[in-house]
Amino acid sequence: MGEERLRGDYPVVRTIGTRWEDEDVYGHVNNVKYYSYFDTAVNGYLLDATGIDIRRLNAYGIVAETGCRFLRELRFPLPVEAGLAVTKLGRSSVVYEIGLFQGGSSEPAAVGKFVHVYVRGADRAVTPVPEPIRSVLEPLTR
Repeated sequence: MGEERLRGDYPVVRTIGTRWEDEDVYGHVNNVKYYSYFDTAVNGYLLDATGIDIRRLNAYGIVAETGCRFLRELRFPLPVEAGLAVTKLGRSSVVYEIGLFQGGSSEPAAVGKFVHVYVRGADRAVTPVPEPIRSVLEPLTR
């Protein structure tokens, strides 16, 4: 999360609708909602790209770390476009970069870091990223 990418630099862009409840008393989307957008963008992409209900795999990603640089406000009712890239695809973890855009701007309103560590369902032991997940993440790796 250093030098910000532009919208066109992200291999995948997903649209997320904002909701009335996303705005706070200050008239902009509340900071905690950004993390929900990150989670929705990543998991929505994984479901769509693999064609698999990722909750049915023998391993799943748990969130180990998140972060966000807030650069400008997001507002309801405009949709948010979430650009996805993978900055690290390890044996058992994935580091995503998510750029949030709104209103046709090519510059991000926020840039997030989202880390998944894969664990087995039964005992939550760290395990390799499942192959169906790895195969759809490799094209997003920069």
